[in-house]
Amino acid sequence: MKNQSELIDQRKALFKGIKKIVIKIGSAVLTDNGVLHRPAIARLVDEVAFLKKKGYQTAMVSSGAIASGVGKMGLGRKPDTIPRKQAVAAIGQGSLMHAYEEAFDRHQMLVAQILLTREDLTNRQRYLNANNTLITLLEWGIIPIINENDTVAVDEIKFGDNDNLSALIAHLIDSDLLIILTDTEGLYERDPREDSKARLISVVEHIDGQVVEYTSKYSGEWGLGGMRSKIMAARKATASGIPVIIANGRKEAVLKEIIKGKPLGTLFLPEKPTLRRKKHWIAFTLKPKGELVVDEGAQKALMEKGKSLLPSGVVDVHGRFGVGACVRLVDQKAEGIGKGLVNYSSSDIIKIRGLKTSEIEKRLGFKHTDEVIHRDNMVITKTEG
Repeated sequence: MKNQSELIDQRKALFKGIKKIVIKIGSAVLTDNGVLHRPAIARLVDEVAFLKKKGYQTAMVSSGAIASGVGKMGLGRKPDTIPRKQAVAAIGQGSLMHAYEEAFDRHQMLVAQILLTREDLTNRQRYLNANNTLITLLEWGIIPIINENDTVAVDEIKFGDNDNLSALIAHLIDSDLLIILTDTEGLYERDPREDSKARLISVVEHIDGQVVEYTSKYSGEWGLGGMRSKIMAARKATASGIPVIIANGRKEAVLKEIIKGKPLGTLFLPEKPTLRRKKHWIAFTLKPKGELVVDEGAQKALMEKGKSLLPSGVVDVHGRFGVGACVRLVDQKAEGIGKGLVNYSSSDIIKIRGLKTSEIEKRLGFKHTDEVIHRDNMVITKTEG
């Protein structure tokens, strides 16, 4: 285990050259008993302003709209139906942005509201549009404040939580660091609420099954994520080479101390090698429209030899989808292998499964390509998002 001095040196080396930071702020940090806590917002804004004055480009992913709306309406607790949650989010989002706008105005800094759904990032053109907008705002010195569009989002187009959204935004804008602020010190080896002697993990070099086991599914009354979703977000970000820190957002000067290299929270080191932008988009942003079951030979060719998926290796097709759709690849035990973009529709793959490439045209009357999924449009991972 590294001592404090070594941890500080490691962070300083890792943070050298950092210019762009995404900061995710959870509802538990921004609210007090379900009411938007303006002093907490003011304190965090002061710290973000400090970073900006130091030359860092910063984008914020902020929760709190629903909790803000609940407090404004005097409801006392979060609604349990989608229409009510969406209505409360619409009421609360304005108050949330107004609070940020007032706080940043004290520093003569402008903010911009960005509301997204998963659909905005799964559509390639809209993905690029979102990228261009965010990059332009950062270049203009304006701080984007991003949230999921809870007012219109339903299960099919939801990111799931803002932890996930923050990781996708960090990748989208090529951030150098993702900081996730919550109401705990970081990742513990056991749930600290149940075991007061649980050890805080300072550094995670690789997010494996054991790391996931450390997490708790508890998310609190106002948040959606819990520590497990933060670990999944860290896995997405580190896969594209972005280090992640999970830390206590209720601590004074937490952002200033992190940037100085102080060993606060848990640091997740970037993975090597990293996924290219398109493959990261396939792995973590796109929602599969179906599944392809592959045989043992194809599984070995995909996982060990880096080959494309040919019709001969497809055993079964689940779901209905068109050309270009994202599908999940599974073995014959239904265990995930990866994801990819198909060159043929589900109905056509059913017709050509098990065939040699030379037989495709005879069966279909045409042939787009030899591959059902080309290697360049495929991501192989046992634990894809």
